[in-house]
Amino acid sequence: MRVLITGAKGGLGSAVTTAFLDAGHTVIGVSRSISAADFPQPNFIPMPAGMDRVAEVIAQVEPLDAVVHLVGGWTGGTPVAEAPDETLGQMLDINVVSTWRLLRAAVPALRKGGGGRIVAVGSRAAVEPAAGSGAYSAAKAAMVALIRTVAIEEASHGITANCVLPGTMDTPGNRAAMPAADRSRWVPVERVAGLILWLASEAGASVTGAALPIYGEP
Repeated sequence: MRVLITGAKGGLGSAVTTAFLDAGHTVIGVSRSISAADFPQPNFIPMPAGMDRVAEVIAQVEPLDAVVHLVGGWTGGTPVAEAPDETLGQMLDINVVSTWRLLRAAVPALRKGGGGRIVAVGSRAAVEPAAGSGAYSAAKAAMVALIRTVAIEEASHGITANCVLPGTMDTPGNRAAMPAADRSRWVPVERVAGLILWLASEAGASVTGAALPIYGEP
């Protein structure tokens, strides 16, 4: 399988990329800063680029069997009534516009190949908002709606589209941002990567339009 992964570096990105490579798949890894040295395996193809160039990247690396979208970001901590408009714009850009651009480029590429898989990483906040995360929660909810819409629109083309909704993930970034937090309930990134790999595989072929929670330990 040839899979394109956006946000292929970082806490979650590295785990997902490694999972696909170790399973024997060819990975086209997209990130603003990425090189062959990051994943020294012969089935890894680095593509240093931002989401504003994702259509150009896909045109270079077709055909594709699957697309995994990991790009996203959080900012917040302020109630909606006090948050600046810039916060909403920032969250929509990194979480929704990036997904829109990817889908616009990836869906035609997958159609050409007779179908394929789309998996995007949302957030628990998309369905369970928390105080201070209004812009982020709204953006992630919109991202989920986009993916589920594509699942309906592209079913006849053999394309599945799903989201995974992690709780707080155990990444170096989250550990640095929340040094006093109880990490025992956080989600290991390897488990999130395993779920994404399954959705992109033949075993997950009958699942589409889903937003699957992976919240961590109860």
